[in-house]
Amino acid sequence: MRTLINASKLIRNQKYQSRYLATETKMVTPYKKALTIENLNPNIVKLEYAVRGPLFLRVTEIEKELANGVKKPFKKVIKANVGDAQAMGQSPITFIRQVIACISYPEVLNSGNFPNDVKERSLEILQACGGKSIGSYSSAIGIELIRKSVASYIEKRDGFPANWEDICLVPGASAGIKGCLQLFVNDLQEKSGVMVPIPQYPLYSASLAEYGLTQVDYYLNESKNWALTYEDLEKSYQNGSKNCQIRALVVINPGNPTGQVLSKENIEMIIKFAYEKSLFIFADEVYQHNIYEGEFHSFKKVLNELGSPYNQVELASFMSMSKGYMGECGLRGGWMELVNMDPKVKANLYKSIFARLCPTTLGQAVVDCVARPPQKGEDSYDLYERERNSVLLSLKERAKMIEEMFNKLDGFSCNIVQGAMYAFPRIELPVKAIEAAKKAGQEPDVFYAFKLLEATGICVIPGSGFGQAEGTYHFRTTILPETELMKEMLDIFHKFHVQFTRDYY
Repeated sequence: MRTLINASKLIRNQKYQSRYLATETKMVTPYKKALTIENLNPNIVKLEYAVRGPLFLRVTEIEKELANGVKKPFKKVIKANVGDAQAMGQSPITFIRQVIACISYPEVLNSGNFPNDVKERSLEILQACGGKSIGSYSSAIGIELIRKSVASYIEKRDGFPANWEDICLVPGASAGIKGCLQLFVNDLQEKSGVMVPIPQYPLYSASLAEYGLTQVDYYLNESKNWALTYEDLEKSYQNGSKNCQIRALVVINPGNPTGQVLSKENIEMIIKFAYEKSLFIFADEVYQHNIYEGEFHSFKKVLNELGSPYNQVELASFMSMSKGYMGECGLRGGWMELVNMDPKVKANLYKSIFARLCPTTLGQAVVDCVARPPQKGEDSYDLYERERNSVLLSLKERAKMIEEMFNKLDGFSCNIVQGAMYAFPRIELPVKAIEAAKKAGQEPDVFYAFKLLEATGICVIPGSGFGQAEGTYHFRTTILPETELMKEMLDIFHKFHVQFTRDYY
């Protein structure tokens, strides 16, 4: 009997499973991916960012190959492609790191190993945080204490008042720039256009592509050390106005990738042009501490000095903790100052920023250390000044070295590196090399940069990633490698170029 019952159950189970499988097979259809390259946002497909492009990816692969024992004609990769100072051996500023240590782990405040001004600064920042912990949220536009420190810094720099409520702390200047660019996206029939210098930092071309804004190029004059003229701006404006309504103008000073420092007269001309055309100015001033020749003039200062009516021009200026003498790229700190922005527009900008919660509080603390550095008579002053000056002096020496060395090499010419962290040498390429690049489906300077990387381990960024005058070829290299490594890099570069020219002569 038990055998018959078990057999009956088995038969019922088999029938049930057969019906279930048949139903399941009938109901299941192949899964269709919600996102494919065909339906992906076309602006994202269009977006390109040369600094972290194919060459950068190849560098990562080469480093893994070297680690796995793959034989190469070199033993190490020299990353002259990215402005990451500490990755290239620059030491962090002691005062900044001591404050970061204390606010991150307040228990060490009781230790006698930290200077008194470090402890005082750390307590001020901790008390300014809502939860008295650096791990708590701050206001999305930044800790009020630190925004006031930035306003005081700007007043001291420029000699004109700064309203702390016009200061917004951001997780790096890039975030502030992108946040302001988004304000120009609208559904009007005529697209918004933004004038961008060529060569330019690829953040701008990438962001404009991402937001569907129209990029209007204006060319810096290489023969005049990358300065610009009113005629250059006017020509660009007239050409660009045929396809869009131009509403903003980007200026990078000191220049990236070109390393020039704009004269006060040049800045005055730009502001007057913006006034005439009703343009909003993006003043990218993240390298304002990196001045090796000439003098830095902020757009805010010149705007005020010009007076009425030019001081009505709308302006957003940007500063970053990643550059300068600090080099704190990974902590993501920075600020933007909004000048003459319509209060309703600013309210909406802040509203969009609040949706992103807040910048990293550690990055905000770095901002406070830079905007309010140790003062004479305080415990950390002497060391801070010594470290700061040492970094800037070393960068100045390397800026001169790289310019002189490239100008000594046949086939190269390099303008004076007045500021920032880069040189943008021009290179003459043999006709056969240009033809070989076309066959490979690459821009000639991209072709050259890949050959350089595979033969020497040196990574630079092709000029085509930044924009350049037609028929010219460049590349961007940082001045960040330490002095001895810089000499080694330039020597390797010379030998490679001689051989490359022979191969494609």
